[in-house]
Amino acid sequence: MRSIGVLLPFLCLFVMLGCGSTPTAKVNDPMDGNASGTVEVVPASEVNWTALNPARGDKSPKAATIWGDRGADEATGFLVQFVDGFSSPPHIHNVTYRGMVISGLVHNDDPDAAMMWMPPGSFWTQPAGETHITAAQGDHNVAYIEIDAGPYLVQPPSEAFDNGERPVNVDASNIVWLGPHDIAWLGDHDGPDTPEVAFLWGDPRGDGPAGILIKLPAGFDGVIRTDGSVFRAVVVEGSLDYAAHQTVCVTRMEPGSYFGSTGEAAHRVSCLVSGGCVLYIRVAGGLSL
Repeated sequence: MRSIGVLLPFLCLFVMLGCGSTPTAKVNDPMDGNASGTVEVVPASEVNWTALNPARGDKSPKAATIWGDRGADEATGFLVQFVDGFSSPPHIHNVTYRGMVISGLVHNDDPDAAMMWMPPGSFWTQPAGETHITAAQGDHNVAYIEIDAGPYLVQPPSEAFDNGERPVNVDASNIVWLGPHDIAWLGDHDGPDTPEVAFLWGDPRGDGPAGILIKLPAGFDGVIRTDGSVFRAVVVEGSLDYAAHQTVCVTRMEPGSYFGSTGEAAHRVSCLVSGGCVLYIRVAGGLSL
């Protein structure tokens, strides 16, 4: 099992958790009695789906919170599921959000814009207060949505405002992937089992949160270590076997699954599919892989 440096190198510190649907545990590291952290695991098969906008009844997309609370004043990550052919009426949100397409095709733009269908692995942002529509195509349409503060509300265009931000739509084919030869802090690693990184927003080496993508090649088996205040990972593409390091409990993580931690922790991941795996990671502080 290889260990590849992705951000800031530091001591290997492990977290152990018990088997279960959404296990959480704090333990001392067997290699360092002073180290501890908290781990969360939410497989996509066990999320709780509810109406995203209950006021629309059966016409509302479904939503499943995987971390945080979208009804509270806090950062939150949640999944949204659309039926094939869904198209929302023009609307705004009171808060800015970021989105990752996990399955199907998603369009998000001004009401009069031509359709630009974003496939899995695409990334977009929707500024607070800007009138837009969201549409979806495909038998199974799921996106990951993230906000920095809530509550997340759907409001009419009559309440539109300009908060100074501008939307971003990045098709998966336009994501720029970087390897160890592109960025010095990624480490000096070669070979078919070397991960790649794409920067989406923020500074992943800073104290504040940032968002990156990590692409793991087929057959990759390694440990993601973090000592930051925030680490949240969502499977965007591929299929993983996941375990907190040095445990026998393994969880199958399909697209839409989530694992995260606070404090010093280690997450063992094994990419099971020939096409590789992609993780969206929200991080504050250092990590390595």
